[in-house]
Amino acid sequence: MQNPIEFEKLINNIPDFPKKGVIFKDISPLLETNFDAVIQAMGEKIDWQNIDLILGIESRGFILGSAMAMKYGKGFLPIRKKGKLPPPVIGEDYTLEYGTDTLEMRLNEMPKRVVLVDDVLATGGTLKACESLCRKNNYEIASISVLINLKFLNSYPFSKLHSVLNYD
Repeated sequence: MQNPIEFEKLINNIPDFPKKGVIFKDISPLLETNFDAVIQAMGEKIDWQNIDLILGIESRGFILGSAMAMKYGKGFLPIRKKGKLPPPVIGEDYTLEYGTDTLEMRLNEMPKRVVLVDDVLATGGTLKACESLCRKNNYEIASISVLINLKFLNSYPFSKLHSVLNYD
């Protein structure tokens, strides 16, 4: 794996975006120059033989999750914000660091083992909502992979969590 310190140098911190007091982690420069290395680092601790599907969380989780699906030969499904998927869907309300929202996913009937993928774990509200959606929808979470874990903002003990960069 490439040194995470090198990854960190390519992430821009944007203060007061999307609202005052929030520091947005802009991963665009990192993905522009090290996309394959990022995908490799995010997937290296996952037992891919026992994975059926990758679930990417809107919106940057789509980018990372779909690339992981291609690299490891797995299917991909998006978890979207309310109203973006055609029915039948199930939804879950959640709180994030700068408001509230609802996530939805396509209704699933067959049990599957999945990897949840997102760019940043901040307060944990999004991932908690996704865990709940998965439980309601016959998905067993085998792993959660995030590029950045802002540990100082979250206290929820996510099991099976792998993060490439950690900020205490």
